[in-house]
Amino acid sequence: MTFYADTPGERLDAFVARVCPELTRSAAQKLMEQGAVTRNGKPGKKNDKLNPGDEICVTIPEPKEVDIVAKDIPLDIVYEDEDVVVINKPKGLVVHPAAGHQDDTLVNGLLYAMGDDLSGINGELRPGIVHRIDKDTSGLLAVAKNDLAHTMLASQLKDHSMARTYEAIVCGSFREDSGTVNAPIGRHPSDRKKMTVTARNSKEAVTHWEVVKRYRGYTHIRCKLETGRTHQIRVHMAHIGHPILGDLVYGHKKPELGQDSQCLHAGQLCFRHPRDGRPVLVFAELPQYFKEVLEKLERMG
Repeated sequence: MTFYADTPGERLDAFVARVCPELTRSAAQKLMEQGAVTRNGKPGKKNDKLNPGDEICVTIPEPKEVDIVAKDIPLDIVYEDEDVVVINKPKGLVVHPAAGHQDDTLVNGLLYAMGDDLSGINGELRPGIVHRIDKDTSGLLAVAKNDLAHTMLASQLKDHSMARTYEAIVCGSFREDSGTVNAPIGRHPSDRKKMTVTARNSKEAVTHWEVVKRYRGYTHIRCKLETGRTHQIRVHMAHIGHPILGDLVYGHKKPELGQDSQCLHAGQLCFRHPRDGRPVLVFAELPQYFKEVLEKLERMG
């Protein structure tokens, strides 16, 4: 595909992501590393500044055949049509294959249930996956059945029009009934597996929260994501002094109330249907582990 730059000074990776909506900026950068993007006939670099009229050629490789094992893993499908399926993921299930989890992930289950009915944009290890949630976070996850659906849903994530609402139990009590955390998130400088609030090499991150109910020493809150950074709610809540109950990475280092993983549930997902634009609103009720914690808190008074 050939394009011509029209905005002086625009970065090459930003331009490619703009004219090829099926690509994120990071995906465009990977293509550049592979030599699949040229500028005026020469290999392009991600931070090249463009001049109007520059000829940009982009070669998007054919999706690789998925080389992972399909496995019969029970899936809680809460919405499905010819373009999109929404899964209610249980706590403990990894979304896509990675070190230590090669054949027991959501993707393995999707391949068993749907075979070739998944988009290929995200590559061989993440077919159909538009966004993800942590292993120990439960709740709703949208999966694209074709590349059109993947492109449209990814664009809604990018422009923040896909609404994702989470339920969480956090430590401590809030004075206010609602609020917003607007703090950039980037990789932790000394622990590369963690994220942190930082001004260095970070991205904008905004989380809106409201109190559902207060308990002795804990609070049930509802969070709406305006952005979708890795571990965003967990990092933001810890940043304001209210880490999520059970989050041993960002919060207290010992289990409380029997919880050794975060009490965080993606309970509501709203998006425009990729084919006709109609609103799709999906709910997932609180899982049993979450209800049991609330019952304990009720008994505590």
